[in-house]
Amino acid sequence: MKKLVLTLFAMFVALTVMAEQLTSPDGNLVMTFRLAEGGKPTYSLTYKGKEVVKPSALGFEFVDNAYRTYGHYDQVVSRPVYSMREGFSQKGSETATFDETWTPVWGENSKIRNHYNELLVKLCRDERGFLLNIRFRLYNDGLGFRYEFPAQATKKLAYFVIKEEYTEFAMAGDHMAYWIPGCYATQEYQYEASRMSEIRQRMPEVSRNVGTASICTFSPTGVQTSLQLRSDDGLYINIHEAALVNYSCMHLDLNDKTNVFTSHLTPDALGYKGWLQAPCHSPWRTIEVADSACRILESNLVLNLNEPCALEDTSWIKPVKYIGVWWELMLGKSRWYYTKDFKGVKLGEDDYTKVKAVPNHGANNENVRRYIDFAAKHGFDQVLVEGWNIGWEDWFGCKKEDVFDFQTPYPDFDVKALNEYAHSKGVRLMMHHETSSSIRNYERYMEAAYSFMNKYGYTSVKSGYVGDIQPLGEHHFGQFMVNHYLYAVKEAAKHKIMVNAHEAIRPTGLCRTYPNLIGNEACRGTEYYTNADSGIKPHHATIMPFTRLNGGPVDYTPGIVNCKFAEQTKSAKKAKRCVMATICNQLALYVTMYSPLQMAADLPENYEKQPQAFQFIKDVAVDWDESHYLAAEPGDYIVAARKAKGKNEWFVGGISDENAREIPISLDFLDKDKRYEATIYADGKDAHYMDNPHSYTVTTQKVTAKTKLKLRLAAGGGVAISIKERE
Repeated sequence: MKKLVLTLFAMFVALTVMAEQLTSPDGNLVMTFRLAEGGKPTYSLTYKGKEVVKPSALGFEFVDNAYRTYGHYDQVVSRPVYSMREGFSQKGSETATFDETWTPVWGENSKIRNHYNELLVKLCRDERGFLLNIRFRLYNDGLGFRYEFPAQATKKLAYFVIKEEYTEFAMAGDHMAYWIPGCYATQEYQYEASRMSEIRQRMPEVSRNVGTASICTFSPTGVQTSLQLRSDDGLYINIHEAALVNYSCMHLDLNDKTNVFTSHLTPDALGYKGWLQAPCHSPWRTIEVADSACRILESNLVLNLNEPCALEDTSWIKPVKYIGVWWELMLGKSRWYYTKDFKGVKLGEDDYTKVKAVPNHGANNENVRRYIDFAAKHGFDQVLVEGWNIGWEDWFGCKKEDVFDFQTPYPDFDVKALNEYAHSKGVRLMMHHETSSSIRNYERYMEAAYSFMNKYGYTSVKSGYVGDIQPLGEHHFGQFMVNHYLYAVKEAAKHKIMVNAHEAIRPTGLCRTYPNLIGNEACRGTEYYTNADSGIKPHHATIMPFTRLNGGPVDYTPGIVNCKFAEQTKSAKKAKRCVMATICNQLALYVTMYSPLQMAADLPENYEKQPQAFQFIKDVAVDWDESHYLAAEPGDYIVAARKAKGKNEWFVGGISDENAREIPISLDFLDKDKRYEATIYADGKDAHYMDNPHSYTVTTQKVTAKTKLKLRLAAGGGVAISIKERE
């Protein structure tokens, strides 16, 4: 009997051992790691005693020997699958504490604290001796963890192919979710707010509501990260990833019967999710947790989990406020292409000097000089010019590899003279590299294209990846493209060039390591007001700071002050569309949508007709010493206040969804011994995002740190405030 009791006790211990806890520095968050029955790694997370993540599985499936048959699809898919989800034993663990304050090159704040407690769990897959470590870092604002694959005992174990990653996020309830469909190709969907259990029902409509050229959804309950959640008991939970390098982008697939999200990686052309060689590691999986929406917006978890700046010299990286030959293209007033004479373009063979030019090619010398003059007059740093280079006649939809050379201008664009003219006015031109997603072509020309920029004095480039990826079968968010995007940024840094990538992958904090990655699109932005009947509903912009901006800034291209298109375009379709926002909403976006790269997107002539609104756009800063979120609720409203870097000037921006509302705020962030004057740009009493978007007032008043304001926001409206110290 005694022997039986001892045996049962040993079995009980074997099933429950290796449970370790990690606590956040402030004690509010507790993470528990445990090897469950069968050697299955699991973790759970609580916040102030409330369940955030219930016990959730960790692990992978690998494809055995896939390297041996790479390129033979019928053989690759038949290779055996090797489970890395159970059969582990724990070989040890290590703990550590870290606390530093670092200075970003640019950002929402000039100082960021990086303070966490760490647990490293060392595991071994008993059957083959495969080593796997899991590193957890617990901050006051959330949890980050990643898989680490140390050096293996044999070469056979050192090379492996991921069939799927099975990281679970088991939620404690049917939370409100703020989501866009899981997709391998685009983030340009309109954000949806629903219960997790309603995602399946809402998915067909939300998935259709996109106007991009490349779409590839994968599941009726699949969603993208960053995913914002809100529990009924007042917790705000955000799931994302940090430091995405040499790995596939993670999506989340929901089991709507159990409320469990499971990681779903973007596949390659063969259907596999990653080709790795130890030693290596996955990106961080992040879970931000707070009991207020404002604290989620203030989190630096994703940035902190990235490596420090890799560039020795960052003096050439400067925040940029710009205008450009762009909105006129969106409205259909001008064209990217130069001629209609070519039925197809052959680079290096076709002679553009012998064809008839269209009358409305936008990137012509006279028009670009007009933009340069406007930028110089009003203090803008750069002028973006799209459609300057040959190849736009058949750039899209032809699955063409040799689409652009990124160096040869159209006959009516004098690259040397225009750059010299801009420099004489204290302005620079911004380069545009649309790749048409022909990746080998872009990489083949990249060195020459960046050298071309250096030659003529360009310091920043807007790159684009419209259309299906070539090589065909690869996806925008797979390992192949993840590596390409970073390659482009690193090569640009060698030439002291800043990158603003459009249609690329959503950011994961890599701007900390490579701060020349100064902007990303990766969202449904302002262009959708002109090119989709569904436009952008006002609630979309109140969700994005919780989701898309969690990993880095956005080039949202705000600042439209003529919100009706009927008198601005000859396109019958576009004439029926409009900006679904008031003018003050557009102004407020410069504060609520953080970016060190901000565009005044509207036409120069529209700004000349709205000088008061335009004044705020000229005044507002693009780099900050401090940022505070004064009020927020995803899908409803956001109010943010930011202090301009190196100045005692503050800017406040507030936006609302489709509902009008009043929001009280305090100006207690101001210096208590200073006096200020506030210029308030507010929606008019009769303002409405559809019916009367141009109604607004501008008033001034004296304010101090004791001042309290009641902000009135119209439906789809906003408020923008400039606060300067009184002399």
